[in-house]
Amino acid sequence: MGKKLAKFKTTKPPLKGKKNKRRGTKESDWQTYWGSSDHLNEDVETLGEDKFTREILYFCPSRGVASYLEAREQFERKVLLSDDYYNGIINVRVGGSKILREGLKDR
Repeated sequence: MGKKLAKFKTTKPPLKGKKNKRRGTKESDWQTYWGSSDHLNEDVETLGEDKFTREILYFCPSRGVASYLEAREQFERKVLLSDDYYNGIINVRVGGSKILREGLKDR
C-alpha cells in the first residue's frame, strides 16, 4: 500500500536573456510503478504482473491529503502486523492546515 503522484512540477532554467525560471508539469510513471519495496518488485518480476492488482483508493487534491490518507489506511489495515502486505515501515509527516482539512471533508 502506498501513494504515487500522477503529475509533478518541473523547473527549468530561464531562456537566454530572460530572468524567470520556466515552470511546468510532467506526468509521472504512475501507470507502470509498483512501489519502492524491493521484495514487491522482485515478486512482480518473478511471478508476473498478471498475478498482482493495483487499485486507486483515493484521487487526492494535494500531496498532504494523499500522505494522510495513505497513513490512515495503513494503520486501519494493520499492514505492519500482517504478511498480506509488503509494507515494512509506515513513515508519514503531515502538517495540519486548512488545505488538508478542506481536502478531507468528504472522506
